[in-house]
Amino acid sequence: MNGVPAVYETTLIPPGGTQPAGIAWIDTALLSARLYSGSMSPGGGPYRYTAPIQTAQATSLVAAFNGGFVMNVAGGGYYTDGRTIDPLVNGAASLVIYSNGTVNVGAWGSDVTMTPNVVSVRQNLLPLVAGGQPTPAASSPNWQAWGATCGATSCAPSVPGIENQWRSGIGITSNGALVYVTGPSLAPIQLAQLLVRAGAIRGMQMDINPDWDVFVTYDPPTPGAPAAPSNGTKLLPNTVQGPWTFFESWWARDFITMSARSSAPG
Repeated sequence: MNGVPAVYETTLIPPGGTQPAGIAWIDTALLSARLYSGSMSPGGGPYRYTAPIQTAQATSLVAAFNGGFVMNVAGGGYYTDGRTIDPLVNGAASLVIYSNGTVNVGAWGSDVTMTPNVVSVRQNLLPLVAGGQPTPAASSPNWQAWGATCGATSCAPSVPGIENQWRSGIGITSNGALVYVTGPSLAPIQLAQLLVRAGAIRGMQMDINPDWDVFVTYDPPTPGAPAAPSNGTKLLPNTVQGPWTFFESWWARDFITMSARSSAPG
């Protein structure tokens, strides 16, 4: 952004894994977060910010990534546009966005709480990382508690799900940076380990399965030009979704954007 890197990306094979996962480190002093809501998750619109991303927002857009589960299986709530769409749950893993565009991640009611400057809360399951370590639940043999996965070759309901499947997660570092991880063959504990490796002190799982996980950065060819599908790049080339996803009116899921700031957060 203006010659200063705002997003750093790499790939890493997790402990016990065979396929690389993508990791993105996001400078929240340079980029501001916004939650976009969808007709499927959380439902209950209309919303001020929803797909497709409009030109006014695209001119500062740097990155975008997927949200969480549909709300009937998210194990938590959703707050945005000054209203509670689904009741917030104490203890639930929560992505919190503030009025100055900064972000926090943690357990609702302890690490993060409702304050006057909270503009969005997106909850999804329980914390995956706490105190800079994977939580006990992350390594539980009950991996189904982390969501219903697709099978090895099919997402048909009749095909048994597998533990090592596409998963994504986000975390917050001790200095307030946001980290995002996704990979095609991750158990919950591996996702947690990657978040910790990227510096997360608290983290949460977001969406899972092949059709939903995606992280994209945008690099318009000239300064001030809008982000667009043509100038976007996927963190992992084998994600089903891509730079076009958030610019499509049919995209019904919530997602998060990271946009260039005009000044430092106050």
